[in-house]
Amino acid sequence: MRDPAEHQLGDAATTRFDFTRPETFPSAVAGASGLLLVRPPAISDVRPTLCALVDAALAAGLRRVVFLSVLGAERRGYIPHAKVERHLRESRAEWTMLRAGFFSQNLGDVYRSDIRDRSELRVPAGAGRAAFVDVRDLGEAAARCFTEEGHEGRAYPLTGPEAVAFADVAALLSAELGRKIHYRRASVLGYAAHLRRQGLPWGQLAVQTILHVGLRFGQAEQVDPTLPRLLGRPAGTLARYISDHRDLWVRP
Repeated sequence: MRDPAEHQLGDAATTRFDFTRPETFPSAVAGASGLLLVRPPAISDVRPTLCALVDAALAAGLRRVVFLSVLGAERRGYIPHAKVERHLRESRAEWTMLRAGFFSQNLGDVYRSDIRDRSELRVPAGAGRAAFVDVRDLGEAAARCFTEEGHEGRAYPLTGPEAVAFADVAALLSAELGRKIHYRRASVLGYAAHLRRQGLPWGQLAVQTILHVGLRFGQAEQVDPTLPRLLGRPAGTLARYISDHRDLWVRP
């Protein structure tokens, strides 16, 4: 939860919202014409949180919902994103699913301290590849879904323009930072233990491990042409993201 007083955006009105506090839902959706729904990684039980927020929005008269889901959610009913998708399909919402690939921004968030402090990229991906997608492109795609006609009832697979092996990701980082970044092929148990040492709760740890192990089996290597068609331009590359954000991994 973010304190509205600490995240004021110019003259925009803000209100307190917390996924774990249903009493904050009505004021969060009051007067809104659309809902961009994003699952916080720490939330694994979506029924009393994301699904309940959708219900509160519909009860308040809102109909348009754009949900940031993941690639393959339609085939993996056990992940939280699939449960939210099912809830939306069974609701009265005018929904759009953005089934995103593997985020470029994971390098600046989940992996940041490993890269910056230990010069290593540690994931249980084996030789798997990922079509990294820039969330800046996803934001623009979401805006188009709200402002253009014809996106209701659609599920879009959104990926970056090329599938990149993690050894090559380490090479891109090395070239940009001017020091060697090593790709460490973590085991499944070793990666789970690594996340636990970072303080992740068990639910988030399990979901994150499952999603990363799927990289070994090609679950994120699909390159799809949908995103550039939505944007009307090429999607951003992983190399551009790394160049734009190199300061994230520069050692103090």
